Amino acid sequence: MSDFTLADHKYMACALKLAKKGQFSSHPNPQVGCVIVIDDKVIGEGWHQSYGAPHAEINALSSATQSVTGATVYVNLEPCSHQGKTGPCCEALIRAGVARVVVACEDPYEKVAGKGIAALNAAGIKVSIGLFESESRKLNRGFFSRIERQKPFVRLKVAASMDGATAMNNGESQWITGSAARADVQKLRASSGAIMTGIGTVKNDDPALTVREKNLVLEQPLRVLLDSQLRVSPKAKIFHENGRTKVFCINDEKRAKLETLNVSIIQTKNSHNHVALSEVLYDLAQEGINDLLVEAGPILSGNLLSLGMIDELVIYQAPHIMGSEVKPMFRTPAWKTLADKQQLVIVDIRKVGQDYKIIAKPVDK
Repeated sequence: MSDFTLADHKYMACALKLAKKGQFSSHPNPQVGCVIVIDDKVIGEGWHQSYGAPHAEINALSSATQSVTGATVYVNLEPCSHQGKTGPCCEALIRAGVARVVVACEDPYEKVAGKGIAALNAAGIKVSIGLFESESRKLNRGFFSRIERQKPFVRLKVAASMDGATAMNNGESQWITGSAARADVQKLRASSGAIMTGIGTVKNDDPALTVREKNLVLEQPLRVLLDSQLRVSPKAKIFHENGRTKVFCINDEKRAKLETLNVSIIQTKNSHNHVALSEVLYDLAQEGINDLLVEAGPILSGNLLSLGMIDELVIYQAPHIMGSEVKPMFRTPAWKTLADKQQLVIVDIRKVGQDYKIIAKPVDK
């Protein structure tokens, strides 16, 4: 029998709802919400608004309409216990005199990792752990992936026709999907710490890889280009937008043409004439990237899929047929039989304007 009451469920749900307000602004920090309750009445609430700003617990304490002594605090991630850009939240809760803290899940970050809970317990504060744990982990799946797996949560976005085409063979691809789907992609970009593509896409489409709705983000996501031989032109749009660009290559002999730009150039091992994707993901995790959005052509998309590096597919499917002279979603030349297929689990399907948005997860082979 669960030790959590109906009231506990209600207020933790409120904390999770508050946490979601940080989906476009909190990274690289996790999304956290906090609710403070006395006598079944909310007296304070807050959420982590942006990196370097006060954490959810501090905002909730600051908003309290009365003394929080003896209160119950609901927070979807363990209160921090270390001095970073802000002070330890567990110490603030201890000083405030709260009586109980309900935590959805422990923080995996090594400087916290149970230390916040231990400090609260040592101060005589009752700590209850595990309410809506799976929901909290899902909300911050990128953060947990970066800390626990040493790589970001990788989402691959594809715009395709009903017959699975992503472009004509001559490169024409604008626009496969409608305006509503393209607007939805801006939210995907805004909720990502980085957006990655390959040199083929840059040469064919010259994308900016930015969030066009500037009110969604405080700063643009990191732009990531995989370009094994540094064939990219210094005039490419990705080098002339607000924010930073990172280029991964095998051969960096042509790096001088990019060194006057706001760009970092990282050389990786040669992986079958491609950039070593495992090194790319590790590097991005070390940079603090929780969520990586991939918008690429069939070669890079196929490599990621074949290597089992895609955590989630977001497919915008348009209601038209493009025929035979087209490029596919994925190029996987090593797949020769039906047994090589990649099984998917469909998580969600919904209509976005005239198109369909399909969210799917690859099943481990």
